[in-house]
Amino acid sequence: MSKKHNISTTKTATYYSLGDVASAKTLWFVLHGYGYSAEHFITKFEPILNNEIAIIAPEGLSKFYLNGVGFDGKVGASWMTKDNRENEIKDYVNYLNQLYQSILKENNNSNTKINILGFSQGGATASRWLTNDKISCNNFILWASIFPDDISFEKFSNVNTYFLYGDSDEYVTNERIIQQKEIFANSGIDIKTTVFKGKHDIPEKVLVGQTSINNW
Repeated sequence: MSKKHNISTTKTATYYSLGDVASAKTLWFVLHGYGYSAEHFITKFEPILNNEIAIIAPEGLSKFYLNGVGFDGKVGASWMTKDNRENEIKDYVNYLNQLYQSILKENNNSNTKINILGFSQGGATASRWLTNDKISCNNFILWASIFPDDISFEKFSNVNTYFLYGDSDEYVTNERIIQQKEIFANSGIDIKTTVFKGKHDIPEKVLVGQTSINNW
């Protein structure tokens, strides 16, 4: 019978950006969902871009052809699977921590606002990243996603936390909403929930409106 082994190695990660990181007064770290590319995902945030904002979209470390066969067509990325789960979480947290520190060193402002947004699979990723306790942010936005049931909410006590989802989202089921409400109730923190008309997406109108309302 074969025996499974793991070995640490160096891997080149990819991220995309919009805006001028050096002069930005607000930095957004936006984490994509399963099967997205960061290059495509970051375009959803172009409507909120101005000369005081920079947007950073890291890409999941695992990539695959979206059609599932052959060696051609669009490529998507994933943050993790159930296989080798703990090591994949450790790897993406280490990667995101390095990226965060690199971006903040490039930024020249002392009181830069930091927003972290996780969409779909990226929401669980962002949640685990924040609770790793090596980064901080002003606003944490869980969009069409869920908080993992294995995280501690202690790090969220000083963070403005938001939960948004569409009323026609095929992935955010009633069962998941009930589960999230239980997690919210037990978290001990104030989580602002917004339900918008739409599916599993980040509609431009909703993003622009909520950014203004919540001063993101």
